[in-house]
Amino acid sequence: MRVLHVYRTYFPDPPGGLQEAIRQISLATSCQGVKNQIFTLSPNPVPETLERPEAQVKRCRSWAAPASCDLGSAKAFKEFARLSRQADVVHYHFPWPFADLLHLYAGSKKPAVMTYHSDIVRQRALKTLYSPLLHRTLGTMDAIVATSPAYAASSPVLADRRYADRVRVIPLGLDEGSYPQQGDDSILGRLGLSADEPYFLFIGVLRYYKGLHYLVEASARVSAKVVIAGAGPEWNNLKNQANALGLDRLIFAGQVSDGEKVSLLRHCRALVLPSHLRSEAFGMVLIEAGMYGKPMVSCEIGSGTSYANADGETGFVVPPANPGAIAVVMNHLLEDEYLAHRFGAEARKRYERLFSGEALGKAYVNLYRSVLERFS
Repeated sequence: MRVLHVYRTYFPDPPGGLQEAIRQISLATSCQGVKNQIFTLSPNPVPETLERPEAQVKRCRSWAAPASCDLGSAKAFKEFARLSRQADVVHYHFPWPFADLLHLYAGSKKPAVMTYHSDIVRQRALKTLYSPLLHRTLGTMDAIVATSPAYAASSPVLADRRYADRVRVIPLGLDEGSYPQQGDDSILGRLGLSADEPYFLFIGVLRYYKGLHYLVEASARVSAKVVIAGAGPEWNNLKNQANALGLDRLIFAGQVSDGEKVSLLRHCRALVLPSHLRSEAFGMVLIEAGMYGKPMVSCEIGSGTSYANADGETGFVVPPANPGAIAVVMNHLLEDEYLAHRFGAEARKRYERLFSGEALGKAYVNLYRSVLERFS
Protein backbone atom coordinates (compact mmCIF):
# COMPACT_ATOMS: atom_id res chain seq x y z
CA MET A 1 0.00 0.00 0.00
CA ARG A 2 1.42 3.39 -1.04
CA VAL A 3 0.40 6.46 0.97
CA LEU A 4 1.26 10.05 0.05
CA HIS A 5 1.29 12.50 2.97
CA VAL A 6 0.81 16.18 2.16
CA TYR A 7 1.90 19.07 4.39
CA ARG A 8 3.56 22.45 3.95
CA THR A 9 6.93 21.74 5.65
CA TYR A 10 8.88 18.73 6.83
CA PHE A 11 12.22 17.73 8.29
CA PRO A 12 15.04 18.76 8.03
CA ASP A 13 13.47 22.22 7.91
CA PRO A 14 12.71 23.70 11.37
CA PRO A 15 10.71 21.11 13.32
CA GLY A 16 7.31 21.40 14.91
CA GLY A 17 4.72 19.18 16.52
CA LEU A 18 2.74 18.56 13.33
CA GLN A 19 5.80 17.48 11.38
CA GLU A 20 6.64 15.09 14.22
CA ALA A 21 3.07 13.76 14.09
CA ILE A 22 3.48 12.95 10.39
CA ARG A 23 6.82 11.29 11.05
CA GLN A 24 5.29 9.12 13.75
CA ILE A 25 2.31 8.11 11.60
CA SER A 26 4.72 7.17 8.82
CA LEU A 27 6.98 5.16 11.14
CA ALA A 28 4.05 3.36 12.73
CA THR A 29 2.45 2.39 9.42
CA SER A 30 5.75 1.47 7.74
CA CYS A 31 6.08 -1.31 10.32
CA GLN A 32 2.84 -2.72 8.95
CA GLY A 33 3.80 -2.70 5.28
CA VAL A 34 2.83 0.80 4.17
CA LYS A 35 5.21 2.57 1.79
CA ASN A 36 5.04 6.25 2.71
CA GLN A 37 5.94 9.32 0.68
CA ILE A 38 5.72 12.91 1.91
CA PHE A 39 5.08 15.84 -0.40
CA THR A 40 6.17 19.17 1.05
CA LEU A 41 7.64 22.57 0.29
CA SER A 42 10.96 23.99 1.44
CA PRO A 43 12.69 27.36 1.03
CA ASN A 44 15.78 25.39 0.00
CA PRO A 45 14.72 22.07 -1.56
CA VAL A 46 18.19 20.76 -2.29
CA PRO A 47 18.12 17.88 -2.79
CA GLU A 48 14.55 17.56 -3.99
CA THR A 49 14.30 13.93 -2.82
CA LEU A 50 15.29 12.79 0.66
CA GLU A 51 15.38 9.18 1.82
CA ARG A 52 14.44 9.03 5.50
CA PRO A 53 13.69 6.02 7.72
CA GLU A 54 9.98 6.85 7.84
CA ALA A 55 9.39 7.89 4.22
CA GLN A 56 10.71 9.25 0.98
CA VAL A 57 10.34 13.04 1.08
CA LYS A 58 9.63 14.92 -2.16
CA ARG A 59 10.23 18.68 -1.97
CA CYS A 60 9.39 21.66 -4.15
CA ARG A 61 10.34 25.26 -3.48
CA SER A 62 8.35 27.42 -1.09
CA TRP A 63 8.28 30.90 -2.64
CA ALA A 64 6.47 32.64 0.22
CA ALA A 65 4.71 31.80 3.48
CA PRO A 66 2.06 34.44 4.26
CA ALA A 67 0.21 33.66 7.53
CA SER A 68 2.33 30.47 7.84
CA CYS A 69 0.84 29.15 4.58
CA ASP A 70 3.69 28.06 2.32
CA LEU A 71 3.01 28.64 -1.37
CA GLY A 72 4.55 26.75 -4.26
CA SER A 73 5.02 27.31 -7.98
CA ALA A 74 3.57 25.61 -11.05
CA LYS A 75 6.18 22.89 -10.58
CA ALA A 76 4.64 22.02 -7.21
CA PHE A 77 1.23 21.44 -8.83
CA LYS A 78 2.70 19.18 -11.51
CA GLU A 79 4.83 17.19 -9.07
CA PHE A 80 1.95 16.70 -6.66
CA ALA A 81 -0.34 15.53 -9.45
CA ARG A 82 2.28 13.00 -10.55
CA LEU A 83 2.82 11.66 -7.03
CA SER A 84 -0.88 11.45 -6.23
CA ARG A 85 -1.48 9.34 -9.36
CA GLN A 86 1.10 6.84 -8.09
CA ALA A 87 -0.36 6.62 -4.57
CA ASP A 88 -3.05 4.27 -3.34
CA VAL A 89 -4.19 6.76 -0.68
CA VAL A 90 -3.54 10.51 -0.42
CA HIS A 91 -3.31 11.67 3.18
CA TYR A 92 -3.68 15.44 3.73
CA HIS A 93 -2.68 17.11 6.99
CA PHE A 94 -4.72 20.21 7.88
CA PRO A 95 -4.23 23.15 8.10
CA TRP A 96 -2.50 24.04 4.85
CA PRO A 97 -4.81 25.96 2.45
CA PHE A 98 -2.36 25.55 -0.44
CA ALA A 99 -3.00 21.79 -0.24
CA ASP A 100 -6.64 22.44 -1.11
CA LEU A 101 -5.48 24.06 -4.35
CA LEU A 102 -3.17 21.11 -5.05
CA HIS A 103 -6.06 18.72 -4.46
CA LEU A 104 -8.37 20.72 -6.73
CA TYR A 105 -5.75 20.91 -9.51
CA ALA A 106 -4.85 17.23 -9.43
CA GLY A 107 -8.48 16.12 -9.63
CA SER A 108 -7.38 12.76 -8.28
CA LYS A 109 -9.92 9.97 -8.01
CA LYS A 110 -7.73 8.17 -5.48
CA PRO A 111 -9.00 7.57 -1.92
CA ALA A 112 -8.27 10.64 0.20
CA VAL A 113 -8.17 11.14 3.96
CA MET A 114 -7.43 14.21 6.02
CA THR A 115 -6.07 14.43 9.54
CA TYR A 116 -7.59 17.61 10.93
CA HIS A 117 -4.91 18.71 13.38
CA SER A 118 -6.22 22.16 14.29
CA ASP A 119 -8.82 24.80 13.52
CA ILE A 120 -7.58 28.04 11.99
CA VAL A 121 -7.66 30.23 15.08
CA ARG A 122 -5.67 33.43 14.61
CA GLN A 123 -6.08 34.34 10.92
CA ARG A 124 -9.80 35.15 11.01
CA ALA A 125 -9.87 37.12 7.76
CA LEU A 126 -8.07 34.28 5.96
CA LYS A 127 -10.47 31.78 7.50
CA THR A 128 -13.49 33.64 6.09
CA LEU A 129 -12.02 33.81 2.60
CA TYR A 130 -10.81 30.23 2.72
CA SER A 131 -13.98 28.63 4.12
CA PRO A 132 -15.68 27.83 0.78
CA LEU A 133 -12.57 26.09 -0.54
CA LEU A 134 -12.09 24.21 2.73
CA HIS A 135 -15.63 22.84 2.70
CA ARG A 136 -15.27 21.88 -0.95
CA THR A 137 -12.15 19.88 -0.03
CA LEU A 138 -13.74 18.28 3.02
CA GLY A 139 -16.67 17.20 0.87
CA THR A 140 -14.29 15.11 -1.25
CA MET A 141 -12.58 13.35 1.66
CA ASP A 142 -13.36 9.69 2.29
CA ALA A 143 -12.45 10.06 5.96
CA ILE A 144 -11.64 12.99 8.25
CA VAL A 145 -9.56 12.22 11.33
CA ALA A 146 -9.79 14.17 14.58
CA THR A 147 -6.94 13.61 17.02
CA SER A 148 -9.15 13.50 20.13
CA PRO A 149 -12.83 13.12 21.03
CA ALA A 150 -12.82 16.64 22.50
CA TYR A 151 -11.61 18.20 19.26
CA ALA A 152 -14.11 16.26 17.19
CA ALA A 153 -16.93 17.58 19.38
CA SER A 154 -15.73 21.16 19.85
CA SER A 155 -14.41 22.11 16.42
CA PRO A 156 -17.11 24.00 14.48
CA VAL A 157 -15.78 22.45 11.28
CA LEU A 158 -15.68 18.84 12.47
CA ALA A 159 -19.07 19.18 14.15
CA ASP A 160 -20.67 20.17 10.83
CA ARG A 161 -23.43 17.68 10.03
CA ARG A 162 -22.20 17.36 6.45
CA TYR A 163 -19.21 15.34 7.68
CA ALA A 164 -20.73 13.42 10.57
CA ASP A 165 -20.44 10.05 8.82
CA ARG A 166 -16.81 10.62 7.85
CA VAL A 167 -15.22 11.83 11.09
CA ARG A 168 -13.03 9.30 12.90
CA VAL A 169 -10.99 9.75 16.07
CA ILE A 170 -7.39 8.51 16.01
CA PRO A 171 -5.13 9.95 18.72
CA LEU A 172 -1.61 10.97 17.82
CA GLY A 173 1.08 8.64 19.07
CA LEU A 174 4.80 8.02 19.40
CA ASP A 175 7.03 5.09 18.47
CA GLU A 176 9.34 4.78 21.47
CA GLY A 177 11.98 3.16 19.29
CA SER A 178 12.30 6.36 17.24
CA TYR A 179 13.81 8.18 20.23
CA PRO A 180 17.46 7.93 21.36
CA GLN A 181 17.90 5.07 23.78
CA GLN A 182 20.64 6.99 25.58
CA GLY A 183 20.10 10.60 26.54
CA ASP A 184 22.75 13.30 26.69
CA ASP A 185 23.10 14.14 30.36
CA SER A 186 25.71 16.81 29.64
CA ILE A 187 22.74 19.15 29.14
CA LEU A 188 22.17 19.05 32.91
CA GLY A 189 25.62 20.41 33.69
CA ARG A 190 25.34 23.01 30.95
CA LEU A 191 22.15 24.33 32.51
CA GLY A 192 23.47 24.16 36.07
CA LEU A 193 21.21 21.29 37.13
CA SER A 194 22.21 18.39 39.35
CA ALA A 195 20.97 14.90 38.50
CA ASP A 196 18.77 14.65 41.61
CA GLU A 197 17.45 18.22 41.55
CA PRO A 198 13.70 18.55 40.92
CA TYR A 199 12.86 20.98 38.12
CA PHE A 200 9.93 21.66 35.81
CA LEU A 201 10.23 21.50 32.05
CA PHE A 202 8.66 23.07 28.98
CA ILE A 203 9.76 21.85 25.54
CA GLY A 204 8.53 23.29 22.26
CA VAL A 205 8.60 26.13 19.79
CA LEU A 206 8.17 29.45 21.58
CA ARG A 207 4.95 30.59 19.92
CA TYR A 208 2.24 33.05 20.97
CA TYR A 209 -0.33 30.37 21.83
CA LYS A 210 1.95 28.40 24.14
CA GLY A 211 1.09 30.65 27.11
CA LEU A 212 4.73 30.87 28.14
CA HIS A 213 4.38 34.38 29.55
CA TYR A 214 2.02 32.82 32.11
CA LEU A 215 4.60 30.14 32.93
CA VAL A 216 7.27 32.81 33.38
CA GLU A 217 5.00 34.63 35.82
CA ALA A 218 4.12 31.38 37.61
CA SER A 219 7.78 30.43 37.99
CA ALA A 220 8.28 33.39 40.34
CA ARG A 221 6.00 31.56 42.81
CA VAL A 222 7.57 28.09 42.48
CA SER A 223 10.41 26.92 44.72
CA ALA A 224 12.24 25.03 41.98
CA LYS A 225 13.98 25.73 38.72
CA VAL A 226 11.93 25.92 35.54
CA VAL A 227 13.58 25.03 32.22
CA ILE A 228 12.20 26.41 28.95
CA ALA A 229 13.75 24.40 26.10
CA GLY A 230 13.20 25.57 22.55
CA ALA A 231 13.45 28.57 20.30
CA GLY A 232 10.93 30.67 18.43
CA PRO A 233 9.37 34.07 17.83
CA GLU A 234 8.58 34.73 21.52
CA TRP A 235 12.19 34.29 22.68
CA ASN A 236 13.02 37.98 23.15
CA ASN A 237 9.69 38.81 24.79
CA LEU A 238 10.08 36.00 27.30
CA LYS A 239 13.69 36.87 28.10
CA ASN A 240 12.73 40.50 28.67
CA GLN A 241 9.85 39.46 30.92
CA ALA A 242 12.11 37.19 32.98
CA ASN A 243 14.73 39.93 33.34
CA ALA A 244 12.10 42.45 34.41
CA LEU A 245 10.87 40.06 37.11
CA GLY A 246 14.41 39.29 38.25
CA LEU A 247 13.93 35.52 37.99
CA ASP A 248 17.04 33.51 38.83
CA ARG A 249 15.41 30.06 38.80
CA LEU A 250 14.14 30.32 35.22
CA ILE A 251 16.49 28.75 32.67
CA PHE A 252 16.27 29.30 28.90
CA ALA A 253 17.94 26.26 27.34
CA GLY A 254 17.47 27.26 23.70
CA GLN A 255 17.12 24.61 21.00
CA VAL A 256 18.10 21.17 22.28
CA SER A 257 19.11 17.98 20.50
CA ASP A 258 17.02 14.81 20.63
CA GLY A 259 19.43 13.29 23.13
CA GLU A 260 19.32 16.39 25.33
CA LYS A 261 15.53 16.39 25.17
CA VAL A 262 15.42 12.78 26.34
CA SER A 263 17.64 13.58 29.32
CA LEU A 264 15.63 16.65 30.28
CA LEU A 265 12.43 14.59 30.20
CA ARG A 266 13.89 11.70 32.18
CA HIS A 267 15.16 13.93 35.00
CA CYS A 268 12.39 16.53 35.36
CA ARG A 269 9.77 16.49 38.10
CA ALA A 270 6.99 17.27 35.60
CA LEU A 271 6.28 18.60 32.13
CA VAL A 272 4.38 21.89 31.91
CA LEU A 273 2.47 22.90 28.77
CA PRO A 274 0.76 26.24 29.57
CA SER A 275 -0.87 26.72 26.13
CA HIS A 276 -3.92 28.96 26.51
CA LEU A 277 -5.40 28.95 22.98
CA ARG A 278 -6.96 26.24 20.80
CA SER A 279 -4.11 26.58 18.34
CA GLU A 280 -2.57 23.95 20.63
CA ALA A 281 -4.74 21.18 19.28
CA PHE A 282 -3.09 18.18 20.95
CA GLY A 283 0.34 18.78 22.47
CA MET A 284 2.68 16.01 21.29
CA VAL A 285 5.08 16.88 24.09
CA LEU A 286 2.46 15.62 26.56
CA ILE A 287 2.68 12.20 24.93
CA GLU A 288 6.47 12.40 25.17
CA ALA A 289 6.15 13.08 28.89
CA GLY A 290 3.81 10.10 29.31
CA MET A 291 6.21 7.90 27.37
CA TYR A 292 8.91 8.72 29.93
CA GLY A 293 6.54 8.28 32.87
CA LYS A 294 6.34 11.94 33.84
CA PRO A 295 3.35 13.82 35.28
CA MET A 296 1.98 16.80 33.36
CA VAL A 297 0.49 20.23 33.90
CA SER A 298 -1.67 21.66 31.12
CA CYS A 299 -4.62 24.02 30.63
CA GLU A 300 -8.25 23.33 29.74
CA ILE A 301 -8.64 24.88 26.29
CA GLY A 302 -11.24 22.53 24.84
CA SER A 303 -8.74 20.72 22.62
CA GLY A 304 -6.93 17.39 22.76
CA THR A 305 -4.50 18.47 25.48
CA SER A 306 -6.96 17.35 28.15
CA TYR A 307 -7.19 13.97 26.42
CA ALA A 308 -3.42 13.57 26.36
CA ASN A 309 -3.24 14.69 30.01
CA ALA A 310 -6.13 13.26 32.03
CA ASP A 311 -6.81 15.54 34.98
CA GLY A 312 -6.25 13.81 38.33
CA GLU A 313 -4.91 10.69 36.61
CA THR A 314 -1.74 11.68 34.74
CA GLY A 315 -1.37 15.21 36.09
CA PHE A 316 -3.26 18.45 36.60
CA VAL A 317 -5.40 20.43 34.15
CA VAL A 318 -5.92 24.05 35.23
CA PRO A 319 -7.77 27.06 33.81
CA PRO A 320 -5.92 28.82 30.95
CA ALA A 321 -4.12 32.15 31.29
CA ASN A 322 -3.92 31.69 35.06
CA PRO A 323 -0.33 31.81 36.40
CA GLY A 324 -1.56 31.46 39.97
CA ALA A 325 -3.29 28.16 39.23
CA ILE A 326 -0.25 26.90 37.34
CA ALA A 327 2.03 27.75 40.27
CA VAL A 328 -0.25 26.04 42.80
CA VAL A 329 -0.18 22.65 41.06
CA MET A 330 3.53 22.90 40.27
CA ASN A 331 4.24 23.42 43.96
CA HIS A 332 1.91 20.53 44.80
CA LEU A 333 3.93 18.19 42.56
CA LEU A 334 7.15 19.59 44.00
CA GLU A 335 6.10 18.98 47.61
CA ASP A 336 4.35 15.63 47.07
CA GLU A 337 6.89 13.35 45.42
CA TYR A 338 4.65 10.30 45.86
CA LEU A 339 1.83 11.97 43.92
CA ALA A 340 4.25 12.96 41.15
CA HIS A 341 5.44 9.35 40.83
CA ARG A 342 1.87 8.02 40.86
CA PHE A 343 0.78 10.42 38.11
CA GLY A 344 3.89 9.50 36.13
CA ALA A 345 3.18 5.77 36.38
CA GLU A 346 -0.40 6.31 35.20
CA ALA A 347 0.86 8.50 32.36
CA ARG A 348 3.08 5.66 31.17
CA LYS A 349 0.18 3.20 31.29
CA ARG A 350 -2.03 5.60 29.33
CA TYR A 351 0.72 6.04 26.74
CA GLU A 352 1.01 2.28 26.24
CA ARG A 353 -2.76 1.89 25.93
CA LEU A 354 -3.65 4.85 23.71
CA PHE A 355 -0.62 6.62 22.30
CA SER A 356 2.00 3.98 21.45
CA GLY A 357 3.39 3.52 17.97
CA GLU A 358 1.67 0.14 17.73
CA ALA A 359 -1.75 1.60 18.51
CA LEU A 360 -1.18 4.47 16.07
CA GLY A 361 -0.07 2.20 13.24
CA LYS A 362 -2.96 -0.23 13.58
CA ALA A 363 -5.52 2.57 13.61
CA TYR A 364 -4.24 4.25 10.44
CA VAL A 365 -3.66 1.02 8.51
CA ASN A 366 -7.24 0.00 9.29
CA LEU A 367 -8.44 3.41 8.10
CA TYR A 368 -6.47 3.19 4.85
CA ARG A 369 -7.80 -0.29 4.18
CA SER A 370 -11.39 0.77 4.84
CA VAL A 371 -11.26 3.63 2.33
CA LEU A 372 -9.52 1.43 -0.24
CA GLU A 373 -12.25 -1.18 0.08
CA ARG A 374 -14.83 1.36 -1.05
CA PHE A 375 -12.89 1.79 -4.31
CA SER A 376 -12.41 -1.92 -5.02
